[in-house]
Amino acid sequence: MKNIFKVNDKFKLIPLIISILIPVGGGVLVGYITKDSMALYETLAKPKFSPPGWLFGIVWPILYIIIGFALYRVYMTLKEEKRSYGILIVYFIQLLINFLWPILFFNLKLYGLSAINIIILIILIIICIIKFIKIDKISSVLLIPYLIWCGYAAYLNIVIWMINEM
Repeated sequence: MKNIFKVNDKFKLIPLIISILIPVGGGVLVGYITKDSMALYETLAKPKFSPPGWLFGIVWPILYIIIGFALYRVYMTLKEEKRSYGILIVYFIQLLINFLWPILFFNLKLYGLSAINIIILIILIIICIIKFIKIDKISSVLLIPYLIWCGYAAYLNIVIWMINEM
């Protein structure tokens, strides 16, 4: 079995830690910003297939670690092959869009705008997956659970918006 921590037969601990800390740290910051608004989720009318609110606190940290690991693999490949870091701009934009969503949804209660935000996020994740395939196939596969979860979150967001505001 291939050692997925090695990229081009090299492992670098500091870039791995930084790559994981970027999304995890951003998630922690957003969690802090939205902590007083999270109880809102329990008060909303939701579709039948809605998870309990506590599940988000488990899923998102796992996803942030996975997408941080994908960042590490892409960064290491680009660095090793002396290629342009341009694709990382898309990665960081999608991460910022990701961090914006809970603020729009929970703090500001802008369900329609948060639905648009998450659709843009999904498009950017798809772009990252497509671009990452050309750089490192493992990193693109690592983004698939993130894409699926965001698709599910988009469904929840849109249905919650429809049944609570329309």
